[in-house]
Amino acid sequence: MEQRSNNKWSRRAFIGNTMTACLSLAVPVFARGAFVNTRKLSVGLITDLHHDVMHDGVARLQAFLDAAGKSRPDALMQLGDFAYPAEKNKNIIDLFNQSHPTRLHVIGNHDTDSGFTHKQCVEVWGMPAPYYTKVVNGFRFIILNGNEKGSPAHKGGYPAYIGPAQTAWLKQQLEETSEPVIVVCHQPLVGYLAVDNATEIQDIITAASHRVVMIINGHTHVDNLQYVNDIPYLTINSASYFWVGQNFMHESYSPEIHKNYPWISRTCPYKDPLFTTLTIDPKKYTITIIAKKSEWVGKSPEALGFNEQQPLRLGQDIVPFIRDYKLTEGKRLKSGMLGANARGTKL
Repeated sequence: MEQRSNNKWSRRAFIGNTMTACLSLAVPVFARGAFVNTRKLSVGLITDLHHDVMHDGVARLQAFLDAAGKSRPDALMQLGDFAYPAEKNKNIIDLFNQSHPTRLHVIGNHDTDSGFTHKQCVEVWGMPAPYYTKVVNGFRFIILNGNEKGSPAHKGGYPAYIGPAQTAWLKQQLEETSEPVIVVCHQPLVGYLAVDNATEIQDIITAASHRVVMIINGHTHVDNLQYVNDIPYLTINSASYFWVGQNFMHESYSPEIHKNYPWISRTCPYKDPLFTTLTIDPKKYTITIIAKKSEWVGKSPEALGFNEQQPLRLGQDIVPFIRDYKLTEGKRLKSGMLGANARGTKL
């Protein structure tokens, strides 16, 4: 499927059409002792671009890279469901990889659609391994692969599991590292659509709470923050859309676009691409997330009468933006809390 570039989102137009605000929260008190050899950290984050679904994936990624070119973060990260490791996607993969000397990839469940493998993602994207670590400005990112098979609790659909070998590796990394840690996975490690062994992973993370700063994921195409034993678990919204599925098919763009990109009819797209910048200040012990706002293209999930994927809530969890949370240490407003064991449909 040929992907066409759309250059309507220049840096100036994007900034002018979106809301920029900040979520600031304190680094967990018990993790502050690990802040020894750290410098201020900023990382550009984008997730669930779904270049193989959207007609304008290149333009959405370019808007993210343009914004990063202005803010100059220390690293860039895509959190999965990015682009098949296929020859036809070489242009967008190269675009991301050539944009910054420090770029991090996370494998999503849809990155191995159409017969592609984790090994191909590693080789074509330029990853060191399906799961790995990377130290940036004294902070250790632990990148997990939540797509492993073999879950005793698997009930169909895409695998969402962190297998025994990777689990042992995670535990070892958390025990041996001296840096403050940020754990990243495409799938959530708590709540809606979490990996099958989320409780096991949470226990391992909690045991290392003296150095874990936060957890970051994509996958659910919602904006959400939860806490497990005072550790923040942050879900980043999709760059492109919310998935509504076959029962709510509709056309948001021209007939030509829908003819060439038929999966879009099962989504409610965002007019502008969503992405954010994570900043950690080791002197003030604060974590800041830049918020971005867009709007629906065509009908919203609410207008469609969308009533699937419980416990997601229209207008609260299902939103076309990355929210401006108001959080302060000791008084946290937890917005968009989701059920702990829910499973759902394709995203």
